[in-house]
This record gives sequence, structure tokens and C-alpha cells, in this order.
Amino acid sequence: MEEIRIKDEFIKLGQALKLAGLAGSGVDAKFMIGEGMVTVNGETEYRRGRKVYPGDMIELDGNQVKVSNI
Repeated sequence: MEEIRIKDEFIKLGQALKLAGLAGSGVDAKFMIGEGMVTVNGETEYRRGRKVYPGDMIELDGNQVKVSNI
């Protein structure tokens, strides 16, 4: 499991995927989310702008990423 650290209260899902290296660009992230390939805390998410907070778990193709504070 990987971890991304954020300094703000939240990060948008598309940005989190890019930060974690799971999406090469915003367009890639938009496609993956729109196709239902991404889960947040075990639930499929279709909104690229979904806010994810420290403690949330993102998963894509078996890759898990935990969001944490700096």
C-alpha cells in the first residue's frame, strides 16, 4: 500500500490519482474514474472532483493508496 501526504484539509480524487502516480494526466484520471475503475473507501466513485480526506483509501487496479496529512 502506498501513501500520499497532503498539507490541505482535502484533495480532489483526480489530483490524488496523479499525485500517487496512478494517472499520468487529468485526462487519464477522468477516464479511469468515469469508467468506474476507482474506489474510495471500498465504494466505486464516478466523480473526479470528489474530495478525499486524510484516512481515506483509494484503490485502482489492485493498487491501494492511503491519504495522510503531512
